[in-house]
Amino acid sequence: MVFAFARTVYFSVGHCLSPVENDGATGHIQRSALGGLRVDSQRGILEEVFSNFLKGSSVFRSREALRHDYVPESLPHREDHIRYLGEILAPALKGSLCSNTLIYGKTGTGKTAVMKFVLKRLAQKAQDLGSNVRVCFVNCRLAGTEYRVLSNLCAAIDMGIPFTGLAVGEVFDRFRDGLDSSNTLFLAALDEIDAIVKGRGDMLLYELTRINGNLRRSRVAILGVSNDLRFKEMLDPRVLSTLSEEEIVFRPYNADELQDILEERSTVAFQSGVLTEGATKLCAALAAAEHGDARRALDLLRVAGELAERVGDTQVSEDHVQLAQKRIEHDRILETLVSLPTHAKAVLLTVYLLAKFSISRSMTGDIYNLYSELCGEMGLAPLTQRRVGGLISELDIMGLLNSRVISLGRYGRTKRTSLGVPYKLVREGLGDDQRFRALMNHRPRYLAPSR
Repeated sequence: MVFAFARTVYFSVGHCLSPVENDGATGHIQRSALGGLRVDSQRGILEEVFSNFLKGSSVFRSREALRHDYVPESLPHREDHIRYLGEILAPALKGSLCSNTLIYGKTGTGKTAVMKFVLKRLAQKAQDLGSNVRVCFVNCRLAGTEYRVLSNLCAAIDMGIPFTGLAVGEVFDRFRDGLDSSNTLFLAALDEIDAIVKGRGDMLLYELTRINGNLRRSRVAILGVSNDLRFKEMLDPRVLSTLSEEEIVFRPYNADELQDILEERSTVAFQSGVLTEGATKLCAALAAAEHGDARRALDLLRVAGELAERVGDTQVSEDHVQLAQKRIEHDRILETLVSLPTHAKAVLLTVYLLAKFSISRSMTGDIYNLYSELCGEMGLAPLTQRRVGGLISELDIMGLLNSRVISLGRYGRTKRTSLGVPYKLVREGLGDDQRFRALMNHRPRYLAPSR
């Protein structure tokens, strides 16, 4: 620790040799000189990297066109969805309340892009007509808590809310009162709405779906977007009946559709003649074979272009796509692990610990007992065993766990669960959270032999 600290201080103050002068030791002076040479060498490496990039010919015209949050001027193969959502929201232009809508489908099927595309043009049209329509788009996974979701909704009606310090109920009351005084038709678009429900329950949705009963001059319509096809099963029937007045389901893209999307985006993203046809086809085929995920296809194409650019190649080929696939696979698993809800991380850590300590007890009951022990260590209230079983199934579908049902003969059947990803990735993915990092070497107490 002392050595690491000394390096940090040395780097911060440049070539300050006061510690050496105070000591007077020749050995320390020599090490400081070597440290200076090392710093100069590292700076030279970066200078070379930056110079090569600036001098080289870029394969990109606008790499932002391949990012997830980029909304293009057109969305191929989603015309029917755009029309349907536009028809649902059109009454807002005349000041009439439109139906609450639930949109769901797998990741990368165009849900968020279509939502942003329609809302942007609806807001522009409302402004042209002088209609008092406000639109707020909130990513619930990024917001993380009910408080921050409500804070975003308040900001959309120009109401400031402290970053912390208020009860959620108080923030909701302020939002309702401020909205009613603004005489507004308010469209609340909640992307990845399942993230809030899984982590916090559906009370926020319950309040929002019933807010119109307490408003006199304003109205609220809710647009929920979920990646979880079983999202509706998590909702209280009273919430579900109000939220899903209209439903739109997005199916995955096939290979031909993905290729059309990539070709359209590539005209914006790449310089002319840089992208080979084989690279586009391979990106589309790889993404279609997995989940029909447009984000996956766009990521492959972007990373392939970046790899070609780094080595100075003037064309993006199939070889670059193959290399990009290997690079993304590692990063994608890490991103998934980091973004898991707290209890899902606790279940994954439970299976990791059972495997780490060579405990051949991986049935759901064993997992639940150790999960409850870990929750106690972290100060969390454990979920029910039924809900934990559901989380195991979800992690299995995501490929993070492998669960299989085995027969115990006359004792019935049970489910055995093991890790579906390498130990190293679990440590990297969960290690960002201090609570889980502290438990990486936790030895299960409930399985210890009794004395």
